[in-house]
Amino acid sequence: MNMKKLIAPIALILLMTCAAFAQEELPTEDFQARYERLVRNVGYSGVGVETLLDRWETASPDDPAIPVARFNYYFTKSQKTEIVPKPGERRYLGQQPSLTLKDSEGNDINYFEDVTYDEELFGEALKVLDKQIAEHPDELRWHFLKITALTDYEKESPDMAAAEIKALIERNATARPAWTLDGESVDTDLFQQGIGEYCALFFQTGTPASYEYFREISERMNKLFPKNPVFLDNLGSYQQVVKNNDKQAIKYYKKALKLDPEDYAATRNMQLIERKQALAKKK
Repeated sequence: MNMKKLIAPIALILLMTCAAFAQEELPTEDFQARYERLVRNVGYSGVGVETLLDRWETASPDDPAIPVARFNYYFTKSQKTEIVPKPGERRYLGQQPSLTLKDSEGNDINYFEDVTYDEELFGEALKVLDKQIAEHPDELRWHFLKITALTDYEKESPDMAAAEIKALIERNATARPAWTLDGESVDTDLFQQGIGEYCALFFQTGTPASYEYFREISERMNKLFPKNPVFLDNLGSYQQVVKNNDKQAIKYYKKALKLDPEDYAATRNMQLIERKQALAKKK
């Protein structure tokens, strides 16, 4: 059989299939399902995702799921994961080492997973969020996505992320916005919970800069929400871990326990301090 005669019809069929796919019009509600299936197979920035997003946006430009998908596309595409050595480090940004090898002198060298970012693509991801924040300033989802992205990007010194958090706190204190999450109205309890989770992330990062932002934000939140024991616990943890000042830490933990006698963090950390003090007396 002549191979050229065989190849030509196959190529024609492929072209016709691609053209048919390009012209296919999906009902608006089907784009979300197709997007989710595609992401499961190829990831947020895999082959075909951007094309599908373009078609989805053309068909339904006001669909609130599209900006989230756009952000995920650019943010994921901007990332590159590497395994890097960190001599003398037992932890890196709160992570355990992915691998430990010996150097020529028999010393352990720990290797950690590290993510670097393409500046242009990361900038596109932030543009998506900034546009949504400008149009929907009371929607917490956009603020939280931006803070999370900046925290991941900045790593050891989350300066921009901390600035975003502080601005959000001050806006909550002065403007009393009607916060929403995914379009649903929420109260300040959820706002406090979100800020508390970023405080925990800063504490876990465990660098001098992140510890200081952890303290600053916790102090401000404790002043605004004095009945929330979480931020008192944070201040106690700062004194206990960063400053090694158990006496001052206990003061904060006792204040937290007055608000909530079953506060697990305060109870557990005070037990650790008591054991440490008992051991010191024995020695």
